[in-house]
Amino acid sequence: MSISAALVVLAVTWFMVLFIVLPVRLETQGDRGEVVPGTHAGAPADFKLGKRLKITTLIALPVAGVICAIIISGVIGVSDFDLLERFGPKGPITESQ
Repeated sequence: MSISAALVVLAVTWFMVLFIVLPVRLETQGDRGEVVPGTHAGAPADFKLGKRLKITTLIALPVAGVICAIIISGVIGVSDFDLLERFGPKGPITESQ
């Protein structure tokens, strides 16, 4: 696995974790009853983006490390996802064919 491939795995994992972390424990202005004029009631009341980005990074780094370790070890390879090789035009390929 090249460095650029590892960075791509990290970036994809980081953004997936970010989208999971963003709504966790989110308190909206409507929940607090303090809607600022000109904003939606569903807007965050106290967002704390820096804290969420740190949590995202702390979760994404080990997850991406495990994914990279699985790829490097060869437990899962590209051939495992090659459906055309497994399922030909006439259906699943068996030993008797």
